[in-house]
Amino acid sequence: SAMEKEIIYISNLHFEEEVWRRQLYCWQDELIFFYNRLSEMATRWVSQEELAKLEYFQNRFTRHEGVLEDLLEAIQVHEKIISGQYTEEKTNSNNYLISKHLDFRRKMESQQKFYTDLKKEFFLYFT
Repeated sequence: SAMEKEIIYISNLHFEEEVWRRQLYCWQDELIFFYNRLSEMATRWVSQEELAKLEYFQNRFTRHEGVLEDLLEAIQVHEKIISGQYTEEKTNSNNYLISKHLDFRRKMESQQKFYTDLKKEFFLYFT
């Protein structure tokens, strides 16, 4: 029935959002690792140019961390809206849900690209 399909579809949204949440937590954990590495490198005798580069990476990682926090918060809000769909009989807000979900998917893809490029740049500079 249409109702069953909708519940299955909503559970797919839940599943993808859980995958995103885990990815964001994973990135947060990894950031700690990068911050520690930057601190370790900053304690060595380094030139002004290297210190400036460390600060550049520190700022970029901090910016990424801020985006991760915003994305986690947005997932939480979206999850509440979706879980409300399980109990509501009206389905007219589905287009809104889908559009929000697709928008979030684009944000995740964009952030993944940003973070991958940032790590590449980091490794290229320090090797």
